[in-house]
Amino acid sequence: MLCILYVIALSTTLGLIGLLAEHALPASWPRRWIWLISILVSMCIPPLYRVKHMAALHGAGVIQASAYDALLGKGLVVSMWISLALAVAHAVRVSYVIHRSRRGPAVVDGVESVITDSIGPATVGVLRSRVVIPRWVLALPAVQRRYVLRHEQEHRTSRDTVLLFFASLCGVLAPWNLPIWWQLRRLRLAVEMDCDRRVVAALGNAQAYSELLLKIAEAANRGPRGLQPALLGIGMLERRLTQLVAPSTRTVATRVLASAVAIALVYIVVMIPHPVAGH
Repeated sequence: MLCILYVIALSTTLGLIGLLAEHALPASWPRRWIWLISILVSMCIPPLYRVKHMAALHGAGVIQASAYDALLGKGLVVSMWISLALAVAHAVRVSYVIHRSRRGPAVVDGVESVITDSIGPATVGVLRSRVVIPRWVLALPAVQRRYVLRHEQEHRTSRDTVLLFFASLCGVLAPWNLPIWWQLRRLRLAVEMDCDRRVVAALGNAQAYSELLLKIAEAANRGPRGLQPALLGIGMLERRLTQLVAPSTRTVATRVLASAVAIALVYIVVMIPHPVAGH
């Protein structure tokens, strides 16, 4: 139990470091890498520390494994397999719904797309990403349609589906680690906000783009639950709109303070040893 609490505390601290790093960086810098690193470190440090300490214990001839520890370990493995099964079931459901709604491939304004009845706009697929466009997007004015397609093309170019897939595996492998799921939520938001900035930088007019996001939000509410388009993100539309229309500005002092606190927390993470159950 002590090891689990350590992992949760570590992930929470790394999440705080991620938030501070966001405050320290200029507004125009991408944020996705902050959260990807935070998630990977949250997953990698505990096993590395545990292997190191267990090797030291075995070398000293100390072997500990209480019945409670063994039972808890089995519970964690069971929770992982249940989480993995649910993730596979969700992926199959999404694939089925898209296939059922699919109306065939098409080239929309020069972009290869899959046209559906109501699913999308979104970018799906890991090995081969595809742009999924609902038919109502085809009726949008050419300017708005260009924003939609550019957004999804940016996701494809940046291989965001691959990044989110492997990051999500961390949550699936440790479903009990709630801070990891919160970090995944921040990663999804960062991916969408990074994409928003690139779209506006390429096409301009943040106000028009924000109005389009609202229009797509209304359409998404009429679509299948659990299949919200990638263009919207996961319930974080308000933050994206605020960043587009009225981005916050931070003083140099705020950035320096955030950087100093983040460095202090990194030092704490490095210095605190991994606890070993029963020892």
